[in-house]
Amino acid sequence: MLVRLLYASRAAKALTPDVIESILASSRKTNPALGVTGLLCHSDEIFMQVLEGGRDTVNHLYSRICSDSRHRDVIVLHYEEITERRFSNWTMGQVNLDRVNPSILLKYSERPVLDPYAVSGKVSMALLDELLATASIISRSN
Repeated sequence: MLVRLLYASRAAKALTPDVIESILASSRKTNPALGVTGLLCHSDEIFMQVLEGGRDTVNHLYSRICSDSRHRDVIVLHYEEITERRFSNWTMGQVNLDRVNPSILLKYSERPVLDPYAVSGKVSMALLDELLATASIISRSN
């Protein structure tokens, strides 16, 4: 059974390009064998990530993320059983929201910043759908 899990977290330490690349490299290395696809959004200290795959696998990955020392304030924003993947083209796509037109963020929140803690999971998924539709996702799978 396929599921989609969307979560948010805050970085425990400053997000540098090296930290982001390390997370993406690890995901891109392990996700294909696990059958996991998804997207990592980041801005300032905030992560928002969607994982798609088998229920047990996605649940296990989320559990590991919750205990990962690089994350704090981890929360589930949205979880659902799905019939098909939205992010099947990415072992782990990336969106640096600091490089996205602020009007896209403002469309879904009170201010033009990523703050998944202040909006519903449904709104966060709508933002991801817009990022998908506007080709804002980079780093396609290898």
